[in-house]
Amino acid sequence: MSSSEYGLTELARESRMGGAGSEASDREIRRISLRDFGTRRERITDELWSAAADIGFFQLVDHGIDLADVDAAFAATEAFFALPDATKARFALKKGQNAGWEKLTQVRPSTRTADQKESYQVTRPRMNGLWPSDDDLDLVDIRAGFRAGFQAAMLGFERRCWELAMRVLGCFADRLGFPRDFFAIAHDPARPTYQSTLRLLHYFPVPPEVRDTPGIWRAGAHTDFDCLTLLFQRAGQGGLQVMPGKEADDERWTSVPATADAITCNVGDMLMRWSDDALASTFHRVRLPSAGEYDGPRYSLAFFAQANTDAVITSPSGRYPDITAGDYLRQRIQANFAS
Repeated sequence: MSSSEYGLTELARESRMGGAGSEASDREIRRISLRDFGTRRERITDELWSAAADIGFFQLVDHGIDLADVDAAFAATEAFFALPDATKARFALKKGQNAGWEKLTQVRPSTRTADQKESYQVTRPRMNGLWPSDDDLDLVDIRAGFRAGFQAAMLGFERRCWELAMRVLGCFADRLGFPRDFFAIAHDPARPTYQSTLRLLHYFPVPPEVRDTPGIWRAGAHTDFDCLTLLFQRAGQGGLQVMPGKEADDERWTSVPATADAITCNVGDMLMRWSDDALASTFHRVRLPSAGEYDGPRYSLAFFAQANTDAVITSPSGRYPDITAGDYLRQRIQANFAS
């Protein structure tokens, strides 16, 4: 199958997923502890591989990122999105660069309506002119981790996300027969071709009159294009759902718990391709709150481990042709817009 055929097949599946579907509570989103990683690495690798091959989603606990740092990142995120749109527009998304601020611009093939959110993307080599100053932001109440300023703190948090993602990907490299540092080299932040992204997300409050509007989603059904996604959620701000089994005609969605102690992870299309489909890149979405649920703003932080633009994604068995990560992302994004 060619890369273009592969992408179009995925889009055809995605385009059929705009309905409400039904709730499936019989699937488990596994919680995997990274405690004592050095001595438990083999067991942890087994648990990660099993969850990634089965459902494509899992949650990490005892992961080593301090909760105070996560709280500070969320506080800074809220401070940024509280700015007037005119101010945020000074840091507008650079077309084709996945860096900067955007609002109501992401339209999924599954819904063909804009996701009800705004976001700010941090992609290290592409941030020239896109950082708000501390004068722009009210950081008085931000915790000690942000004394260095918004830019330095976000880059520090992005670095901790990268380190954790590479630890997990190193486990997958072991099972795939790659050198342990294979994915760390493919996601090298020191190179100008680095394209992993920290994404700050703000989903808008949902008025009661909008709640039951067909076709409106906080985020429509999609898979991620990257290798691995790390998602930080706020307790009580749920809505994320997953649907394993891309061939299923019956849409049965499973809700992912939103807790402060766990980082939700999912396999992306790049890693699925690198594993010859042994690992599952799973459709997921963020639904609107139902009656009686919290319907205020929802914030999340997502780190997308995307291989450097010049890294070559090679199918171990030759199932798929070689393609650079840059070309792969470009094809997927262009196909989405074309659809």
